[in-house]
Amino acid sequence: MGKGAFLGEFEQMVLLAILRLADNAYGMTIRQEIEDRTDRNVTIGSIYAALERLSTKGYLRSSVSGPEPIRGGRAKRTYHLTSAGEKALAHSRSMMAKMAEGLAIDDLGTT
Repeated sequence: MGKGAFLGEFEQMVLLAILRLADNAYGMTIRQEIEDRTDRNVTIGSIYAALERLSTKGYLRSSVSGPEPIRGGRAKRTYHLTSAGEKALAHSRSMMAKMAEGLAIDDLGTT
């Protein structure tokens, strides 16, 4: 992978949330998934900024659903990983595992 092709921590979280949510991956559910799993407050703006970056890199594709079947229901843009996104996520996770290999990181921060 070339320079600038590596994923940041937050981008990895967004991609993992999208994988976990499958066909229900849109802005608010992605935000909620990250908050629930990380106990980290996340703004919706940061989610949409990351989605835009990841889409520009070719790691995501999106589609717009029809409006919800309730009065005033809105259409939702759902997100899915592309094969390039899957490869980037796998590569990023592999690189982190290689960096941690052989280190006693389970003991860090326990003193």
